[in-house]
Amino acid sequence: MSTKRIIVIGGSAAGPKAASKARRMDENAEISIYQKASDLSMASCGYPYYIGGFFDDRSQLLCSPAGVVRDSKFFWNAKKITTKVLTEVTKIDRENKCIEFTDLTTGETGIAEYDKLVIATGATPRRPPVPGIELEGITTLQSLSDADYLRKIRDERKIKKAVVIGGGLIGIETCEALQLAGIEITLVELLPQLLTFLDKQMARLVEKYVKTKANVILQNGVASFLGENGKLTAVKLQDGTEIPCELAVIAVGVIPNTKLAKEAGLTLGNTGGIVVDEFMQTSDPDIYAVGDCIQIPNLITHQPVHAPYGDLANLQGRVAGENVIVGNVAKFPGTIQTGICKVFDYGVGSTGLSEQNALKMGFSDIETVVNASLDKPGFMHGNLLITKLIVDKQSGLILGAQVLGPGDVSKQVAIWAMAIKGKLTVDDMVNADLPYAPPFSLAIDHSIATAHIMQNKLKGYFTGISAEQFKEKLNKKDTMLLLDVRNPDEYEQMRLGVGEKLIPLGQLRKRVEELPQDKNIEIITWCKISLRGYEAALILQANGYTNVKVLEGGIMAWPWAREK
Repeated sequence: MSTKRIIVIGGSAAGPKAASKARRMDENAEISIYQKASDLSMASCGYPYYIGGFFDDRSQLLCSPAGVVRDSKFFWNAKKITTKVLTEVTKIDRENKCIEFTDLTTGETGIAEYDKLVIATGATPRRPPVPGIELEGITTLQSLSDADYLRKIRDERKIKKAVVIGGGLIGIETCEALQLAGIEITLVELLPQLLTFLDKQMARLVEKYVKTKANVILQNGVASFLGENGKLTAVKLQDGTEIPCELAVIAVGVIPNTKLAKEAGLTLGNTGGIVVDEFMQTSDPDIYAVGDCIQIPNLITHQPVHAPYGDLANLQGRVAGENVIVGNVAKFPGTIQTGICKVFDYGVGSTGLSEQNALKMGFSDIETVVNASLDKPGFMHGNLLITKLIVDKQSGLILGAQVLGPGDVSKQVAIWAMAIKGKLTVDDMVNADLPYAPPFSLAIDHSIATAHIMQNKLKGYFTGISAEQFKEKLNKKDTMLLLDVRNPDEYEQMRLGVGEKLIPLGQLRKRVEELPQDKNIEIITWCKISLRGYEAALILQANGYTNVKVLEGGIMAWPWAREK
């Protein structure tokens, strides 16, 4: 039996994973990686934290778990994989099953034959076609050289003002990295909100928090970059505003690198990515593709999506690496698009569908709740979590969840991700058997409490009103009784300041007569997180009031200014 020849194009995340898995499946295969950049197997998701000074040893971005730098010598000695760095693959010849390549150092060209080929060419940052974009001081954050450039700026401490363009994951993480260097940051986003995977209320909560660390400008794009002597001096926005700065970081998304695939005649999808099946196989049975250059199905909507996440790239690489050796036995079914990012001292994450995307994709009969509570008891210094849960109203099937706050967001998002992947319902979650001890969780975990609120809502025990719905009623000056049921000292420290009446929960039964006699009047109740608000609503309903709603998440989930 002849030795299999496996060629991988791309040496960042998915490519080396595919090559390494292939080696584990076959000790005798000839495996080569062709990498246009000078480095291999870079931990690109760690770039913002290297820039921000969370660690100082650059080589940690390139190290194996054992602390060995994953360079060409490492790949040969540890894995018997040949790597050709600073080498660009210029053509895939499917008919002759070979690739053409150019050594970027010497200019020499060559041809290499394959039995199976893996394309892992990644994605390229979008760069808006505006005047001045070539000025010195304008960068993206996609490559290790970008990270080196920004880390040098951090270490030199000369730049005072920077503009970050794009309010997505990379933009937000870059804000923190540069702000930690003492740079004044202005974050510019063309859309009406940050982090578009969030619904509006949750995004506003993030925006409110980010504004404590940086300037935030929404619904405004870049018209041009201004400079003197070839160096950036300001960013001019579409409304004419000029923001003086010495640095601009463009973080407005990425485009799949599909030029090689397209020229080779492989099928591309409507997202711009290479079309692959569950085996990571392209339209050519001898060519597989993985990572940021492909499109994959969303497991909830069954629609193709471009999901450029580092964890998915590694999972896909593992599947392709097995299949190029032993045939199509391993599968990657798709994504529910789970993600998380660090926003200064907050975590912000989501999984599944947002409410706005669920409606867009035809899930018309949905229900949502917002829950605010601690991640563990106050005596264990618990921190706030705010969760929005989206479910199918009839079946109770969990469609999506968004979580933010200084608490343990990662754990919560992981719980909901597995619930969605496992097709669990709200009824499955209300008695979930999760680990409990005070250092780690409340006795009823935040996720289970969120499911309880949703179950109460679906059963009709609880009628909630979202912050956005309440704000709309306030703007329209609807006739309502607004009832804050916290204690007087809490009320004095902070309140919504929207004309509410204070009646502490412990006094409500005795003071019901103070309320209007019209039992049909709309009453909105709340407290800090609306647990007491819910109990107040039940008391009012027991006293004949028929139109009582609870402000979901209470004061802590209110995304607008509060009165102090």
